[in-house]
Amino acid sequence: MAHLQSDHLSKPIQSLLSLKLLNFFVYGAMVIFAAFFQLYLQEAGMNKLEIGLLLSMGPIISLAANPFWKYCNDRQQNTRYVLVLMMCGLLLVGYLIFLVDTYRMLYWSMILFYFLQTPMLTQSNTLTLCYTESTGRRFASFRLWGSLGWAIIAVIAGAVMDESGALGMFLLFTMVLILATSSALLLKPLHRAPDTPWLNLWEFTRSLKNKHFVSFVILGMLVAIPSSMNAMFMPLFITDLGGSKLYVGLAVFVSTILEAGIFILLRKYMRRKITHLMICMVMVSLLLALRWMLMAEVTTSLQIVFIQILHAVTFGGFFYVGTQLTTLFLPRPYRSSGQAVYTLLLGGISGMIAGVFGGWLYQYFGAVTMYKICLMLTLCGALGFAAMGYRLYRHGYTPVINHKE
Repeated sequence: MAHLQSDHLSKPIQSLLSLKLLNFFVYGAMVIFAAFFQLYLQEAGMNKLEIGLLLSMGPIISLAANPFWKYCNDRQQNTRYVLVLMMCGLLLVGYLIFLVDTYRMLYWSMILFYFLQTPMLTQSNTLTLCYTESTGRRFASFRLWGSLGWAIIAVIAGAVMDESGALGMFLLFTMVLILATSSALLLKPLHRAPDTPWLNLWEFTRSLKNKHFVSFVILGMLVAIPSSMNAMFMPLFITDLGGSKLYVGLAVFVSTILEAGIFILLRKYMRRKITHLMICMVMVSLLLALRWMLMAEVTTSLQIVFIQILHAVTFGGFFYVGTQLTTLFLPRPYRSSGQAVYTLLLGGISGMIAGVFGGWLYQYFGAVTMYKICLMLTLCGALGFAAMGYRLYRHGYTPVINHKE
């Protein structure tokens, strides 16, 4: 009897361990692409503008990919199955990318890759939420494993790419993705519809008619575009200054390892009041401006590694405070659509602009000029947030619900 009870208790423990490993390896696979694929493209002969154009395809394709895979989730009622299908597809397309020998085939392969890759983290988080809600566990404890995977695999990938080049990068990507797939297959089947409703078009349009919310999102784009530029081109800047791929991995590591602590502190001490949050957004924007000013002055790749420490504060602050402000600018019925607008513009459209504009600046004017432009855009955003916060402080703000006619 004791043996049977022990086996019964070990199953949920094993399943939760598999969920932690799934987060670790999924985020690990994604960082290999996010931090090192542009280096592969540069070694393949592409210039900065061509790299930026190729990377800007991702946010555009995600606009179609995310609804498609959400539809598959709703049809199958099995997020684990859909996620495994996506990862198997990524294995095949990743192998195809490594084999292509023309730019035309590379672009077509990347369209397929982005269609599978861009919704991956969303699907992984949805799966984690389904399991944590069914077991009463906290989502954050599992998401922490994702941050660890992102940080640790980045360092490993940098060392591997220094030793083995592009072949080592693709072999590591394949191995990590296989481990992620295996972890998903070890999870106990959970047939459940994700609690993510479809976007309501009427609510979407009402969100866009809220002038305070739209002003906030536009100012947020001025701050988000430079951040996306840095994410795309910082690895190239490190190698242009003579740094190794390991330095790229270390830069990603130091920028990620403190993220969880920042989120915990913000949740614990941040006052959920619109004027206080606007002050915090101004401060985060000014810290970002400081980052870009320092990046424009660096002379060695090691300096970039240390500057990336600021990322934990700026990314965590910008993401968390921005999400909280979105819920305060909009009445409760429009908040889910507001979060969708916020994510679409600051994640999708900003990323597309950053790839094209950042690639053009880097190619024709250099990284220093690119970061000076980032500084100017971020300061404009900070000034806008300050003016908006002062207006809200003087006149107050209460969201208004517009009922259907």
